[in-house]
Amino acid sequence: MKGNKKTNNNQIIRMYDYYIAMDWSLEGVSIAHMKSNSIEPKVRDKIQANIKVIKEYLKELKGTKILTIEETTGSQWLYVELKDSVEKLIICNPGRNRLLEEGPKTDKIDAKKLCRLLRAGMLKEVYHTDEEEKYKIRKMVSVYEDLVKAEVRIKNQISALYRAIGIKSKKERDQYNKGDETLNFILEHQTGTLEFLEEEKQKFEKKFRQITQKESVIKNIKNISGFGPILSVEAYGIVIDASRFNNKYKFWSYCGLVKNKRESGKTSYSKKNKLYNRKLKCIMKMATQAALSGKNDIREYYEYLLQNGYTQKDARNAVTRYLATSFYVVMKNGVKYEPYYWRKKLKNKAA
Repeated sequence: MKGNKKTNNNQIIRMYDYYIAMDWSLEGVSIAHMKSNSIEPKVRDKIQANIKVIKEYLKELKGTKILTIEETTGSQWLYVELKDSVEKLIICNPGRNRLLEEGPKTDKIDAKKLCRLLRAGMLKEVYHTDEEEKYKIRKMVSVYEDLVKAEVRIKNQISALYRAIGIKSKKERDQYNKGDETLNFILEHQTGTLEFLEEEKQKFEKKFRQITQKESVIKNIKNISGFGPILSVEAYGIVIDASRFNNKYKFWSYCGLVKNKRESGKTSYSKKNKLYNRKLKCIMKMATQAALSGKNDIREYYEYLLQNGYTQKDARNAVTRYLATSFYVVMKNGVKYEPYYWRKKLKNKAA
């Protein structure tokens, strides 16, 4: 089993003998199960939070089984440990399930509700994989993002300290006589923390460059205009398996590069898409910025769009989607990036 591929909701309703939902915590586990023709789930509450005990429980249920667990801190570990005990394991999105929350809340109630949602095919999957090397890259990318966020937070705090005494520019900072002992102490601490975070970030970036040399798929992503080794590893660590997206449009939606229609009757509401990966959107925008600042195929494509009536905003959006598509194709098919592919497409249209 490479990863949890998406299943058609109607197939989920008909395929399995048992539909099982587990509410996990270190203090205890609640498990609910029901058959395809059951009305009410059966629940076992306060089971010992032990993998061996849970596997024995699953083994007692004779027939095909589908299990769901809500995404949480230990969901990847549970996925790897329990995936072979059932025919299918779904790690589901707890945010979506929360929309249906009403009345009292206990682990037992949560397990029963989750079981009903599973049988009805109403759960939204969160991608997990049992390929440990890929998961390690994902975890490394996650820690790197935390370092970047911490560094930005410290920089903002230092700027706020200076703004509080009327200093904005770097030149003014250099000229400022740090006579305030308390302020001086705080700035010294913050500067030291910033230097430490920068050193740690550079260690991760060095590791990312080494990974780029070893992983052929990441090496191919790096060759896409605008993507360097850092952005390539970050994007790869988030996506892991591009084949989980049926087409480029689904991938665009995951990147937050399209907005969903909202209509009721004849009334059209504002378009929006809240459920996308914000970090991946940031990476695609950063790759666009890097590509447009150089002399390459993407810059030429951008200028071509401007010459053909696109506004700067629309041209940049088109370039971002083109880069996202290139990333998707390279990663899904394991092929090398083809510069100036947009020219070939224009020739085919003209023909």
